[in-house]
Amino acid sequence: MDTSESTTGRPDPEPEASRRRGWRRWAMDTRPLRRPAYRRLWGSTVVTAVGSQLTAVAVPKQIYDITGSSAWVGAASLAGLVPLIVFALWGGAIADTMDRRRLLLITNTGIAVTSLLFWFQAFAGLESVAVLMVLLALQQAFWGLNAPARSASIARLVPADELPAANALGSTVMQTGQVAGPLLAGALIPVVGLPELYLVDALALCVTVWAVYRLPSLPPLTGATARRAGVKEIAAGFRYMWGHTVLLLSFLADIVAMVLGMPRALFPQLAAETYAPYGEGLALGLLFAAVPIGAVLGGLFSGTFSRARRHGWMVIGAVVVWGAAITGFGLSANLWVAVAFLAVAGIADMVSMVFRGAILLSAATDEMRGRMQGVFTVVVAGGPRLADVLHGTAGSAFGPRTAVAGGGLLVVAVMLLLAAAVPALRRYRV
Repeated sequence: MDTSESTTGRPDPEPEASRRRGWRRWAMDTRPLRRPAYRRLWGSTVVTAVGSQLTAVAVPKQIYDITGSSAWVGAASLAGLVPLIVFALWGGAIADTMDRRRLLLITNTGIAVTSLLFWFQAFAGLESVAVLMVLLALQQAFWGLNAPARSASIARLVPADELPAANALGSTVMQTGQVAGPLLAGALIPVVGLPELYLVDALALCVTVWAVYRLPSLPPLTGATARRAGVKEIAAGFRYMWGHTVLLLSFLADIVAMVLGMPRALFPQLAAETYAPYGEGLALGLLFAAVPIGAVLGGLFSGTFSRARRHGWMVIGAVVVWGAAITGFGLSANLWVAVAFLAVAGIADMVSMVFRGAILLSAATDEMRGRMQGVFTVVVAGGPRLADVLHGTAGSAFGPRTAVAGGGLLVVAVMLLLAAAVPALRRYRV
C-alpha cells in the first residue's frame, strides 16, 4: 500500500531530511504534520496529553484525601495496571481485525464517559475508594483497547521514511503533557477544585473524538475481518514476535532499560536524605520532572532522527546512554548534577522510544501491528512498575545511591551483552 497516495492523493515529494541545512538539521522534523490524517491524530494527542494528566493527578489526590494512606494510592495503581495489561493484549488483537478508526471512536468515547463519571462522583461527594478504583480500572481497560489501535494506525497515515519523525512528534507531546499536566493540576485545584479537573479532561476527550471521527477509514488490509479477536489471535501475536528476533529484541531492550534502570521509587528517599540540604520539596519535584524534561528536549532537537537508517544501533546506543546516565545520577551528591544526568537519561529514553516504535511499525506486517503495539503497551506500562519493586527492595538493602548506580551499570552490561550475543538488532536498518 502506498501510504502517501491513500492520505494525500498524490505521490510523496522527494525526501527532505537530507536537504535540511543549518539549525534545521537538528530541529524537529515536522513533515508528518503536512498529512491531514496524521495531523488530526496528532492534534488529538496534543489535547489529551495534558487532559489525561489532570485525571492522573486527581485520582491519587482524591484517594489520599479520603483515606490519608499512601498504601491505598498504591493499591489503586495496581487496580489500574491489571485491566490495562489484559485489555492492551486483547485490544491489539481487535485492532488487527476491525477498522481501527472505528475502534478509536468507541474507546475514546468510553474514556470520555468514564471521565464524566469521575466528575460526577467527585461532584456528588461520594468519597468512595471502591467507586474510584472501579472507575480507574474501567478507564485503563478502555485505554488498553485504545493505545494499540492508535499506535498501529500511524504506519497507515505516513510513509515509512517519516515514521521516526511521526513517533518523535507523538512522544514529545506525551512527555510535554507529563510535565505541564501535573503543574496545571497543581495550579487549578486551589482555584476550581478537584471535580473540575475530571470535567476538563472529559471536555478535552470530546475534541479527541471529533478529531478521530475525521480520520479516514482504516480497515484491515487483508481478509482479517473474518477472524475473531480471541485468545487464539493473541497467542498468534506472541508466536509472531518470537519468530521475528528484531521485534523481540526491541521489547527486551526496553525491559532492560526500565526494569533495571528506572529509579523513581527511590526519588522520595533521595530527596529526603541525599539532597535534603537543597530542600526536600524542591529536590523531589526536580527529580520527577528531570527525565520528562530531557525527553521533551530530545524531541525538540530530533531532526537527525529522520536521517538515521541503522535503527537497531540507535536503540542499542540509547539504552547504553540511559544506563550510563542513571549510573552518573546514582553517583552524584550534587542535586543539579543529578538532575543533569537524569535529563540526559530522558533524551536517551526519547531516542529509544522513537526508534523502537519505528522498528515495530516497519518490521511488523499491518495484520500484526495491533498485537505488537498491544505488547508494546504492556511493556511500557509494566516495566517501570516492576522497577519500583526492584529498586525499592534494593534501596532498602544497599542504600538508594548504590541501588541506582548498580542498576545503571547492569543496564549497560546487559544491553551490550544482548547486542553482542544476538546480532539481529545490530544489523537492522531501513
